[in-house]
Order: sequence, then structure tokens, then C-alpha cells
Amino acid sequence: MKTRITELFGIKYPIICGGMLWVTDANLCAAISEAGGLGCITADQYNSGEELRAAIKEVKALTDKPFGVNITLMPSFRITEEVFDDFFKVCAEEKVANIEISGQFATKYIPMLHEAGVKITHKVGAVRHAAKIERLGYDAVIVAGVEEGGHPLNDNVATTVLLPKVAETVNIPILSTGGMVDGKSMAAALCLGADGIMMATRFIASNECWVHENIKNWILELNENDTELFCHSLLQARGVKNSIGAKVKELESSGEDNRMEVAKTVSGQHLIAALKSGDRESAAFLFGQSIGRIHEIK
Repeated sequence: MKTRITELFGIKYPIICGGMLWVTDANLCAAISEAGGLGCITADQYNSGEELRAAIKEVKALTDKPFGVNITLMPSFRITEEVFDDFFKVCAEEKVANIEISGQFATKYIPMLHEAGVKITHKVGAVRHAAKIERLGYDAVIVAGVEEGGHPLNDNVATTVLLPKVAETVNIPILSTGGMVDGKSMAAALCLGADGIMMATRFIASNECWVHENIKNWILELNENDTELFCHSLLQARGVKNSIGAKVKELESSGEDNRMEVAKTVSGQHLIAALKSGDRESAAFLFGQSIGRIHEIK
């Protein structure tokens, strides 16, 4: 199967894994690349550039296939600008196949990455942002509909509308994400103008993912109506309806400035503990609406 995405990254199938905090480690990354897609490790789960470098080398020990790194450039309690600088420097030195960026535009890093031969993609939720990505010199754009888990843009446009509009606007390769879960999803995305797809939630329900079985089985039980948009006071998120989402909505509807308390409530430190223990109520699980179409662990 050949598309502009398979040619860009030198992969067999136009399927790449999206960044998922704590979930996309070296083992899952290598497994996806070995299967013919483009695996991913998430930089923001490491505390320094050297920790990220160690994870990259671990992937290289497991596969000789291309893989990428996700870097989410959003405000963090833990990661400083200097650490972000180190993440990009390490990715350039290690010559990873791709950096998937979300959040702020990574303008200052683009020359260094291209000089190292690293491809750069950026996730966007609006046509105007896709056009800017192309002007800045990115190699591909990831079009994220409001169905996606994580942090969809608060324009709230569905993939079926956003994707073809972006395809009519830019000339660089396009990946579609948000509701992407299988071959039917990919066929639809290709028909709408994409050159490939990004999946995330689907990869959690896999044998190669380290997450607790109680969380994996929960994904099989949930349907497309079991997620919601919340956390509007900080950065809109889509996640599973649970006690954490309810607490966030309560804090945000109080009329007080509770942004710091909201941030503490949805902290990634709660998430890693819950992913290990299998506790479904103690963290914000930012799964997408694609959970309604995930019926087995593969």
C-alpha cells in the first residue's frame, strides 16, 4: 500500500500511533513499527532529554524500523522550556523518523530538525492552522476532529467536515485522527482526502500495551456516548465520563477561579497511577469516541 505518508516515513502501512502520556513506551512503539506502521514514544513522560534518549535507544534495540516521538508543547508543572529544547535536540541527534507536535508551533526547532533529516508533523483542529503549518514548512499535517481523545480544538468540528476542507486547502501530506480505529476508518479517511491515519485509543487495547487489564477491558465495555468534553477553563479535553470529569465540571461551574485546582485534579501523575492499578475513577482518561468501535484486545 503506497500513499504520500508511507513514502514520507518509509513504512508499509499509512498508520501511525499518536502520542499518549505514559502509554506509548518503547515496547509498544517498537511493536507498531515492526507491524508495518510508525510507532511513537511520548517525550513528555520523561524528565530530561537524556531520559528520552535512553527510551529512543531502547526502541532502536527492539526494531530497525522507523519510529517517531510525540512532543506536546503545552504549559506543564514539570517540564521547563529548557527540557523541551533538550527533547528536540535529542530527537535531531538520534535522527528519529518523525516528531509529532501538538500545542504551540515549534517554529524555532524546524531548521535544526530538517538539517538532521527528521520529519515534522503537527496536529491541528482547524483549516486556518493547517494552512499555517504548511507555510511554516512542516512535512505533513495531522487533522484532528472533535471525536479525538486528548485535547481537541474548541472549534468542535467533526473529522468528516474538517478533513476534506483541509485537503482542499493544503498540498502537504495529511493524516486523519479522531475516530480512527480500523480499516473502515482508514478507507473513509483516504476517500476524504487523507494520505493515512493516526490512531491512539485503539492501541491501548492491544496485547503489547502495558496498561492494566482492567483499563483495557473497560475500553471494550464503553460506547461512543461514554466520553465528554470538559476542562474548558484550562484546555478543552475529551475523556471518559467518571468521577474526575464530574469534579472538574463542578469546579468550573462554581463561578470561582479554580483553574489551579482543576489542573491538579487532571494531573498526569494521577493517570500513571491509575493505568498501573486499574482504578477507573481516580484519573482523567482521555480516550476518544472511537471506544464505541473497539470490541476486542488484539
